[in-house]
Amino acid sequence: MKARTCLVTGAGQGIGKAIAGRLSAAGHRVALTARDADRLDRTASGLPGPALALPGDVTTDVDAVFDAVEQRWGTVDVVVLNAGTASSAPLTGTTDEQWQRALEVNLTAPFRFLRRAVPGMTSAGWGRVVVIASIAAKRGDPYVTAYTASKHGVLGLVRAAAAELAGTGVTVNAVCPGFVDTAMTESTISNITAKTGRSAQEARRILENRQPIGRLITPGEVADAVELCLLSDAITGQSINVDGGAVQS
Repeated sequence: MKARTCLVTGAGQGIGKAIAGRLSAAGHRVALTARDADRLDRTASGLPGPALALPGDVTTDVDAVFDAVEQRWGTVDVVVLNAGTASSAPLTGTTDEQWQRALEVNLTAPFRFLRRAVPGMTSAGWGRVVVIASIAAKRGDPYVTAYTASKHGVLGLVRAAAAELAGTGVTVNAVCPGFVDTAMTESTISNITAKTGRSAQEARRILENRQPIGRLITPGEVADAVELCLLSDAITGQSINVDGGAVQS
């Protein structure tokens, strides 16, 4: 694939950092956004190709991010929507603030980025949008009501947008990881430890055992699936599981 202009949200660490590195290594121009400017700069400086670090909040800075990329490189060809948030609480203990935050970051922000990206992509006759969702988009687990609802919602967004854009040269897909070896999973481990008294090693093993391969997914394995989504106009409206066989769909 020829060199494209790419935008990755939540690119300061973890999955987003791995995806940015993969796209850059493939010869693409990569714009990165995240709230932590220092992490973002470190990620950008480590990329082998052209990089543009744009600190910002995905809930408020959509137009500013796109404007900056377009001024530097023109139309954004590839958008990877990786930024996300998670919290854990019983259903009856989930606050309005937790619910709203999950929807705002995990569902409304991707909608706004997708809406902003589509006109340029359709005008060019080519575009790729990949949302990093979760296997929580496909099943329900206890104590993550807000997170699960937001991820189910974003998968619906992907499917509807893909159907609407079919035939334009623009594809929209989701990648649905299981438990990935990232800071977010470390936070989950800490939460399990605090609530159950188990050691961090025991808590990690619980999450590893949720996946038939018996280990956490690596950020690079999620990046593999993102690369797959860029290959063909025929791959659209899909939700690709990267979970070691936990959810077979």
